[in-house]
Amino acid sequence: MKDLKKLAAVFALIAMISSNTKAFAAGTIAVDGSSTVYPITEAVAEEFQKQSQGAMVTVGISGTGGGFKRFCRGEIDIANASRPIKTKEADMCFDNGIEYIELPVAFDGLAVVINPKNDWATTLTVKELKKAWEASAQGKITNWNQINPKFPDAPIKLAGPGTDSGTFDYFTEAINGKAGASRGDFTASEDDNVLVQAVSNDVNALGYFGMAYYEENQDKLKAVAIDNGNGAVLPSSETVIGGSYQPLSRPLFIYVSKKSLEKPEVKAFVEYYVREAKNLVKEVGYVPLPDEAYHYASEKVKNQKIGSIFKGKGAVGFKIADLTAKEKSN
Repeated sequence: MKDLKKLAAVFALIAMISSNTKAFAAGTIAVDGSSTVYPITEAVAEEFQKQSQGAMVTVGISGTGGGFKRFCRGEIDIANASRPIKTKEADMCFDNGIEYIELPVAFDGLAVVINPKNDWATTLTVKELKKAWEASAQGKITNWNQINPKFPDAPIKLAGPGTDSGTFDYFTEAINGKAGASRGDFTASEDDNVLVQAVSNDVNALGYFGMAYYEENQDKLKAVAIDNGNGAVLPSSETVIGGSYQPLSRPLFIYVSKKSLEKPEVKAFVEYYVREAKNLVKEVGYVPLPDEAYHYASEKVKNQKIGSIFKGKGAVGFKIADLTAKEKSN
């Protein structure tokens, strides 16, 4: 008799689990935003969907700015972001009644890249990068030897993220001193694969994007060592973790709508994201955060702690240790 009761209890538990799974299995989770964060979210989504027995996660790539526009209009559940939310975006969310939880998920380095046949610009100073990319350079700085007299008298072809990209915002703030301050006469795209092609097909090209895309395409590209005054440093997991690859290292985020967390499928996905991010982040070529940082993220979700620790400011100069300390003190 006892065995029958135990068996009945087991069947009841299985039925309850099955019912709960179906409750979120049929739901769709809408994500959009950063092309840099896309590989992480896509990897998490693929694994989550395998285990959720049918949940659908759609992941778009409209750039960080484009993602925030949709997020703050309530059109998506989660925004991928390669920079913190700006004040004007936070205001738009507030006006539309969208409360959000900011979750750091990884660290990244921006890779400045050249064509493999380029043998003169293997190292660039921050000052030289600014000379090439600042707004006043448009129509004036058109040849490599204008950046450095030792470089050849050859046309420079620039390629970089479009203006809706968080990578564009971060790079221009870090190199030019103000987010969005940039020359406009360059090949621009929210799709990093387009930028890879632009640089790999032209010996005179210079571009930038997330480090993971460089690592995926090392057979087509060459990374430039960046000298910020403390010696030339190449982008790598080691230099990002150690804090020496500055000012082109940055945190990456997802922003989750508090209202969307009321949906079982979204809550399950976000909890899974934070729990599994460390392993999946590394798999797709980014730098995982310390365990402590993911613990804080998990607590944020659990306690539904809304808002941004950056208060509308950028993250230029932030190191992994700085991010963890700021999360801890907030």
